[in-house]
Amino acid sequence: MREVEYKRHGVPLEDYQLTRRDHRWQKDLEGICDLARRQVDEHLAEVRESPEMAERQRKNLEQVCKLMLSFKTPEHMIRRWRVRLYCGHIVETSRHCENAEPSRKICCPECGKNPSTIVAFEPLGLAGEPPTPSMAAPPAPTRRSRAELERRVAALEKEIQLLRTEPSGG
Repeated sequence: MREVEYKRHGVPLEDYQLTRRDHRWQKDLEGICDLARRQVDEHLAEVRESPEMAERQRKNLEQVCKLMLSFKTPEHMIRRWRVRLYCGHIVETSRHCENAEPSRKICCPECGKNPSTIVAFEPLGLAGEPPTPSMAAPPAPTRRSRAELERRVAALEKEIQLLRTEPSGG
């Protein structure tokens, strides 16, 4: 896992005055989301008109859902964030720990504003503790001296000779 320096912007728990940038970003974000919704609606209308396309879409979505459900990110790889939203509410959100900051928008769980731009944020910590190693790693093999290797070879040759001279019990 790569090393990440987590960013912070403002202090979510302190009073916060929305800036012109915050208003502009919220307006742009609402426009982006509206356009995306219209495009999805147009696509769904096309799909409803074509049974073949609808079946392909259903199969593709089924495969995507199976793939997504087959993998759960471990809690120790999820970073928690405290965020202040455009609507003024302060909530917690989370994101994979390799991201240096939270996403730029969420749906406010308190008032339902969707999207609501994140205007201030700070990292809180991981959602879970990293696993402890179940057993210590084996010690690195030590390099044997020539004399030790020669003694080992002699002992093995002696053992081979004894095995060859034993009567076979077959």
